[in-house]
Amino acid sequence: MTTALIERFRNRLPVSTETPVVSLGEGSTPLLSASRLAQAAGVRELWLKWEASNPTGSYKDRGMTVAVSKALEQGAEAVLCASTGNTAASAAAYAARAGLPALVLTPEGAVSGAKLAQTRMLGATVLEVQGSFDETLRAAQELADRGRHVLVNSLNPNRREGQKTAVFEIVDEVGEAPDAFVLPYGGGGNTSSYAQALGELGLRTPIVSVEATDRRATLATAIRIGRPVHAASVREAGARVLAVTDEEVVAAWRTLAEEEGLFCEPSSAAGLAALAHAELEPGSTVVCVLTGHGLKDTDAVDVLTPGTTLVEPTVEAILAEVRR
Repeated sequence: MTTALIERFRNRLPVSTETPVVSLGEGSTPLLSASRLAQAAGVRELWLKWEASNPTGSYKDRGMTVAVSKALEQGAEAVLCASTGNTAASAAAYAARAGLPALVLTPEGAVSGAKLAQTRMLGATVLEVQGSFDETLRAAQELADRGRHVLVNSLNPNRREGQKTAVFEIVDEVGEAPDAFVLPYGGGGNTSSYAQALGELGLRTPIVSVEATDRRATLATAIRIGRPVHAASVREAGARVLAVTDEEVVAAWRTLAEEEGLFCEPSSAAGLAALAHAELEPGSTVVCVLTGHGLKDTDAVDVLTPGTTLVEPTVEAILAEVRR
């Protein structure tokens, strides 16, 4: 039987015996050693936190279990989010589990088809907003202020409370704090969550937050956010912000797949892409956080990898194609 994340970390979360636990078995995700990538990056140890194994395929589930559980406890009629895709799917899934309606607002044309399909299948009402993510989030906030919907974006502190649990898992499994955490930087909520957890543990581990060079047009749709709402928190956390190009993201994305067997969405590869610029000590132990599954953004695969080849059903034809 899977233990809910809230139950595993109850003494570190803002819940009580009165909080109804809405869970899909989130958390306890694999921490995978990547010795070849460590050697290539010039560090002693590199660990990959595989958050794609969460129920809806992204790290968002850690925070959503707490946000939706608290919303249900507080008598919410419905939940609401603005999203570039992963929050949408997570909100829809946990709302369905709680028996609550979910309203999802997405910026027009900015979300992968796979993420939209997942969200729609989970029963949410999905509306595309004619504008950027920043405009979409602003509309969601205004709607939430009217009282019926609870906003479950990372502006909701309960989301960040849940997301911080990844740090507790990593420190416990490594046996000590690593020398650096490296993670993608879209809105900055995850960086804020990691910093909160480190503060609670009395640790000063550096955080490297990795954004796209062109935030508004990057192919890494999960971090295609022009104005990160948690930028101030990222600065207060002392996180080091690095920017990577789409070309660097794609190279790291393909490396993770072809050398480590991990099919993540492009934004998840931002951390690995940044290691070349991070100037970490050779003796460092580093954790890169892979935030979402590649099946959430199959559009990128169609654009960035070769297609399949049709062959005749003979060994000769197959071998001829393999030898090309």
